[in-house]
Amino acid sequence: MQRGAVVDGNGLPDPSYGDLRAAVGRMLGEHWVSEGYAAPNSRVYPWQWLWDSSFHVLVWQALDEATFAQRELAAVFGPQAPSGFVPHMNYVRDPGFHEDLWGRRDGSAITQPPMYGHAVAELVRAGSPPPDQVVEAAVAGLRFLLEQRARDRSGMLLVCHPWETGCDDSPRWDDACRGGYDRQRWAVVKDHLVSTIQTGPDGSPVANPDFPVAPVGFNALVAFNARELADVVGDDRLADGSAELAGALTGRWSDEAGTWVDAGPMADGSGRVRTLDGLLGLLVDDDPDRAAVVTAQLMDPAAHGGPAGPTGVHRGEPSFRPDAYWRGPVWPQLAYLMVLATDRHSPEVAADLCRTTVAGAWASGLAEYWNPDSGAGLGAVPQSWTGLALLLAARRDAAVT
Repeated sequence: MQRGAVVDGNGLPDPSYGDLRAAVGRMLGEHWVSEGYAAPNSRVYPWQWLWDSSFHVLVWQALDEATFAQRELAAVFGPQAPSGFVPHMNYVRDPGFHEDLWGRRDGSAITQPPMYGHAVAELVRAGSPPPDQVVEAAVAGLRFLLEQRARDRSGMLLVCHPWETGCDDSPRWDDACRGGYDRQRWAVVKDHLVSTIQTGPDGSPVANPDFPVAPVGFNALVAFNARELADVVGDDRLADGSAELAGALTGRWSDEAGTWVDAGPMADGSGRVRTLDGLLGLLVDDDPDRAAVVTAQLMDPAAHGGPAGPTGVHRGEPSFRPDAYWRGPVWPQLAYLMVLATDRHSPEVAADLCRTTVAGAWASGLAEYWNPDSGAGLGAVPQSWTGLALLLAARRDAAVT
């Protein structure tokens, strides 16, 4: 179906599904490496990242490339530990790379949001279930987080490093950067935090006393992925763990801030900054009043609304910077997740998020992230997870028809 040249008079291109499909298919094909995954960006990010590849699985499936979807999903579990811990990076192309940093071969010593639960569920729903050993690995990965990862007294899971959240330089971590946020200063802090991770008996990461933070976004994604996987495999332990974590998240809602607030020592400070990942609680929260607050913010051009997709930071926050890394641009994976979250409460809002995010992704050249107003590409260009725009375009067109 061909569509018009602009979106709502904002001057952003509105690609047809066919044009987008061709561009995304070409990008993933060019990024594929023989070890069995699509590098996010062959020049900037040559390794396999956990949540990137989990999103790639969805895109391969949308491209009717089930073989590539299955291979990439299986590859993320290559460096999985006996505990179930899944590293956020897989160095399959050079197993000794960064061994001095992480203290282990093959993969990193931290994880990332476990989007493989959703990936497995989507493959099952598409009639292309993964092999039993891959499903078992996914179950073990989520059980590790739910049953072995340390918790805050709120009941929320603690992360061991800001990198585990995927939101590296989020304003929610600013209290951990002494002297105020500065990208160079924060890079030094992040390097230091690698050395203070506490591990379990087999060396899997369980806590970090220098970063005792329980972020809303990470917890919401663990609960969501556990629920998704439990739904398709019938695992009561995952279902119960997801429900328990969702209950803990409910207690983190702030009517005053209009968002879920992180648990831990930053709860009264930077942990309540209004960010898009802070709204991911909507994935597992069914309260209609909270949903109404969140959806209103996503549509408000003075809050998270934008012609090129939802801003990563609320425009009313002093830290908002539309072009700065994790300080305000559109991130396609978060936009996709907010579409899933809002569709349960307001299909109209979900459809609008699809439309604006697709326009921004196309204008950016399928960039890693982009300016929420102009769609100007930022970071690595192109970046494979922006192929998620193909799934959003399908939803966009379904809403139109």
